[in-house]
Amino acid sequence: MIQEVKSIRPFIGAANFEISRSFYRDLGFEEVILEPKLSLFKRQETAFYLQDYYAKDWVDNTMVFMEVNNTDDFWKELQTLNLTEKYKGVKLVPVRTMDWGKECFVHDPSGILWHFGEFF
Repeated sequence: MIQEVKSIRPFIGAANFEISRSFYRDLGFEEVILEPKLSLFKRQETAFYLQDYYAKDWVDNTMVFMEVNNTDDFWKELQTLNLTEKYKGVKLVPVRTMDWGKECFVHDPSGILWHFGEFF
């Protein structure tokens, strides 16, 4: 039986749930609180679950790739959010061009590495 796939929603952890919730709202995601320790964060048709759970080895090895239409424009938007000033440990890495496309990086307050990129 072949089912149509509608979405994929990873679960990510947070060293400090309240700080991470604020960070992702600032990053442009809409929060839907599902339970006291679990929220869904959506941006258009893309979503992920943020949970109030932290295992250092797990979080330190978590990476998420989010495809955007224009990495250069996305990078410009990121720079206006002042995320590195607002949140301890957040890092932004500028756009780089690879053989397959472009990407920039954001390390969230817990250390999760987000790749924001576009394919050629």
